[in-house]
Amino acid sequence: MFGVRLLDWAVIVIYLAGITIIGTWAAKRVRSASSFFIGDRKFGKVLMMFFTFGTGTHSDQAVSVAAKTYNVGASGVWYQWLWLPVTPFFWLIAPVFRRMRAVTTADFFRARYGRGVGILFALVGMLQLAVSIGVMLKGSSAMITAISGGSIDSDLAVWAMTVMFVVYGIAGGLNAAIVTDFIQGLLTVVLSFLILPFALAKVGGMSGLREAVAAPGMFEIVAPGEITGFYVAVISLNALVGWVTQPSSMSMCAAGRTEMEGRVGVMCGMLFKRVCTIAWVLTGLCAVGLYAGRTVDVDHVYGLMGRDLLPAIAPGLIGLFIASMLAAVMSSCDAFMMASSALFTENVYREILVKGRTDRHYVQVGRVVAGAVVLFGILFAYELESVVTGLEIFWKVAAMMGIAFWAGLFWRRATSAAAWASTLVSFGALLFTEKVQLFGHTVWDFNARLAGSLPDFMLWEGKLYLPWQMIFYLAAGLITLVVVSLATRPGAREKLDPFYACLRTPVGPDEPETAPFTLPAGTKPAPRRAWLNHPDLEIPRPERVSVVGFVAGWAAVALLVALFVGVLDLGR
Repeated sequence: MFGVRLLDWAVIVIYLAGITIIGTWAAKRVRSASSFFIGDRKFGKVLMMFFTFGTGTHSDQAVSVAAKTYNVGASGVWYQWLWLPVTPFFWLIAPVFRRMRAVTTADFFRARYGRGVGILFALVGMLQLAVSIGVMLKGSSAMITAISGGSIDSDLAVWAMTVMFVVYGIAGGLNAAIVTDFIQGLLTVVLSFLILPFALAKVGGMSGLREAVAAPGMFEIVAPGEITGFYVAVISLNALVGWVTQPSSMSMCAAGRTEMEGRVGVMCGMLFKRVCTIAWVLTGLCAVGLYAGRTVDVDHVYGLMGRDLLPAIAPGLIGLFIASMLAAVMSSCDAFMMASSALFTENVYREILVKGRTDRHYVQVGRVVAGAVVLFGILFAYELESVVTGLEIFWKVAAMMGIAFWAGLFWRRATSAAAWASTLVSFGALLFTEKVQLFGHTVWDFNARLAGSLPDFMLWEGKLYLPWQMIFYLAAGLITLVVVSLATRPGAREKLDPFYACLRTPVGPDEPETAPFTLPAGTKPAPRRAWLNHPDLEIPRPERVSVVGFVAGWAAVALLVALFVGVLDLGR
């Protein structure tokens, strides 16, 4: 049926039924808007690690990394490893999110810059999440189409996946997302490694792979061409700027019992994801050897490998592969759906439109909004040229308010007007360097108009090189923020002092839930221990646990890179 055997369908149905039952069971834990959107902050290290891994790992990433690897070689790993150099910083930033005592990242912007900037972030954040959901659904539908040989319609695949995660996500909120992500995280690991051993055996191991893929640059993680050291450095910087303003980062850092749950969950979950990325790259390299001389849609590479290799190994493996792929995308979409719902409900609807209603009312509104955001994501998926293109759009949009976040975190002089100006100028710089289309008509095309006037080192294949585009909009946003901040009146001290006092005060065990940026009654603010003794700078002196974890994070990054290089050198 639809190019998939009955046993494989049985595996898929069992997975979908089981995950939906578990997810809707979690609805019993929804007692308030707080438990619906942030899960009552009761989760331990293991669940937080799988939640981070599941939220941050989805099947479109396997599709995009394999597709990029198929074109450029092992350097395609940086389409997900762009966050690898950022990983140690998660250990430092996770407790900051937890100390905000906030439900959404928009709460940070509201407390630091005012209600208007909070609403601006809510809208930008919802756009980010809708784009991300669209990219995930696009990648997953491509994989299902490929593995079924085109028998399963991509539209049918998109809507089937959507119905499942929307059902249990709307019912159980973040509780459902975290509980189901434990199971879906395990299946995502299966997705990442299921094809690889059979693909390597087919090409004759790493030595046979080197013979099949003759170009030596295909086995270099940084090679002459598109993905150079400069490329890696810039997209990693952009990733660090933008990660803090990904709306799902709040729940990944702040849904645990204490600050340590957030630290361990985020850094370990993300490192585990980087291991899976190695498997995607090796699978993409195997595809280069297996499909040499064939015309292949790069978005279908990962699914084609599954279709061609798994049926000959054992019955039911195609079903396991599809179930694992569904798990990978659903574990991310449910978390993104809840983050977007929280942004609108908590920071727009409750704040401006309808105040003073019951928690039950806001939970119901959150459920409606969750479905609406997913629908927008589906519509966006249909407009995407490719999965790789969609991923690059997400990178750019995620960084738009990152400069205002980092400045507000460490620099008292940053103002509300500067946050607005920086965000709008960054968006303007991004659009100026893009191709802008409305209703199928090209309004502006930077590369067609101006790329020919740029020096060659700023171009790649006749277009503005992605790292230079990122430098342009990041520099424009930063310069604007500094200039406007110095030209406008700083925030009132009586507003900023409690804000920074909350950020430097650790969360106590079993601390009761409070309003965002509000310390529990009787809690004494921690003393100010600034690294630099300047009245406008709030850079705290690092604690021992921060230093040890940060150094350990870099050691893990170095070990992972060495492992990948060592694997690529096998069979040389």
